[in-house]
Amino acid sequence: MIEFRSVSKEYPDGTAAVDDFSLVVPAHKTTVLVGSSGCGKTTLLRMVNRMVDPTAGSIEIDGEDILSRNAVQLRRSIGYVMQNSGLLPHITVADNIATVPVLQGTPRRAARERALELMNTVGLDPAFADRYPAQLSGGQQQRVGVARGLAADPNILLMDEPFGAVDPIVRAELQNELIRLQEGLGKTIIFVTHDVDEAFLLGD
Repeated sequence: MIEFRSVSKEYPDGTAAVDDFSLVVPAHKTTVLVGSSGCGKTTLLRMVNRMVDPTAGSIEIDGEDILSRNAVQLRRSIGYVMQNSGLLPHITVADNIATVPVLQGTPRRAARERALELMNTVGLDPAFADRYPAQLSGGQQQRVGVARGLAADPNILLMDEPFGAVDPIVRAELQNELIRLQEGLGKTIIFVTHDVDEAFLLGD
């Protein structure tokens, strides 16, 4: 469970991105934040893994204030999937997926085996394992991004408009894939979108 308690974020120039926001995000469910660009959705999302720290208020994961956690370790324990997949262009698909497990000390061979399993899980042919991101379509890159988010088997998955940059047909495929994955995995997902239809489709 993630709990936002009277959270605010004000930037040095005086911009208030989030103002006195409170919410309990239930465990093992998909919670969707929906709203127009610039309303603070991504800021809220990035506060959960401390890419942004709140100016006021607190955020707790399972009753523990996240500010008491080491920011790097916290980030590595939470899956993060963004628009345009954010893949590292100079390493292969399998190595992209294995990035966090390797950083956490998983041997490379085991991390690669896990990457190949996850490619199957997200509906991507393991034959693509040794290709580079630029050799994949946009939809395939997003699947790699989802696999990378799942690689360290996090309890929490943050998804920031992950399907926003692909065409409508691929987007529908990816949405259905996420629903299927969540039925099997039961992660605590916070999903950001400006698309109301997507919000109703994916959110619990």
